[in-house]
Amino acid sequence: MSQKTDEKIIKTEKEAVVKETKQEAKQSHAKKTAPKESFEKESGKKVSEKTSSGKEHEKSVFVKKKSQFSEYKLFNRWSFDDVVVSDLSLVRYINLDPVVIPHSFGRKTRGRFERQDLNIVERLINKLMRSGQGKRKLSGKYVRGRGSCGKKMEAVAIVEKAFEIIEKQTKQNPIQVLVRAIENSAPREDITRIKRGGVAYSLAVDLAPMKRLDEAVKNLALGGFGASFNKKVSAAQALADELIAAANNDIKSTSIKRKDEVERIAKASR
Repeated sequence: MSQKTDEKIIKTEKEAVVKETKQEAKQSHAKKTAPKESFEKESGKKVSEKTSSGKEHEKSVFVKKKSQFSEYKLFNRWSFDDVVVSDLSLVRYINLDPVVIPHSFGRKTRGRFERQDLNIVERLINKLMRSGQGKRKLSGKYVRGRGSCGKKMEAVAIVEKAFEIIEKQTKQNPIQVLVRAIENSAPREDITRIKRGGVAYSLAVDLAPMKRLDEAVKNLALGGFGASFNKKVSAAQALADELIAAANNDIKSTSIKRKDEVERIAKASR
């Protein structure tokens, strides 16, 4: 009888130990999988907040999730974390994924809308490498390039120097200055030529967000080179001055002038 009772006691002790280990495993798994407050805000879940009257109400907060490479900084200097895009139509197309060197080697240029996944600083660099004359209304006198046509690292160096100048003059993050300049210089409407009954005339149309971004970046790069052509001003200094003027919505900026001109013509063609 004593052997049987000892076996029963051992079995009960083993069962108790197994139950405890299972409960501990469940609790640790629940702690790991429990959503934190920051995750709820990032994923757009409902977060309870107290009003001035003291009552709680649920409010859905939508914040863009942080990248897993958020510690990366542009040229190991400027962070992408604090950059804010205030124009809601351009939020989807101004890519601010953290990169150190904005050079993707053409990986995101094959699809139709794939360039929206290209970092905004690299898009500016690509516009600087364009050659040939710009539109006759804008230039007609100078050839773009400034020695960087087909030389991406040369264009990268120009942008890096321009960002250094912007930081010295404004004491702000140059990436934020670039985003603000794009928002201010992006035209909202343009004209298109249509033909009816053998008569051709212009009609005002709204611009898509992708087209707005393309036009803004192109005009910023063109304005930078226009101010440095046949002058002692360097390309980096001219680009920095153009970005600062456009960010302040200054009429001296070439991109702001171009935007006002396009919208004025479109308004007359409504």
